[in-house]
Amino acid sequence: MCSCTLEVITRRYEGKSIVLTTNKPFTEWGAVFEGSACVVTLIDRLVHRAEIVQIDGASYRLKEAKERAAKNARRRATTKKTRSKSTAKKATR
Repeated sequence: MCSCTLEVITRRYEGKSIVLTTNKPFTEWGAVFEGSACVVTLIDRLVHRAEIVQIDGASYRLKEAKERAAKNARRRATTKKTRSKSTAKKATR
């Protein structure tokens, strides 16, 4: 995976702009991409003449994912209760 990403970055290196977002600091990229030599080269190409903007704050995606999960859990619980009631009615007939 690192070699494919490195290929894209190398082709655009010093020729075109690159906008990249990540939730991982550079120190953790070795765990994401296999091959530390590739990661070092990748980071080197990315940060050369780069403007790095670090935004610290709550993740909207994480917040929305948690809200969706809670909503789905409530919906499943409601569906389960409804099914239990209808099953109980059928059993008493």
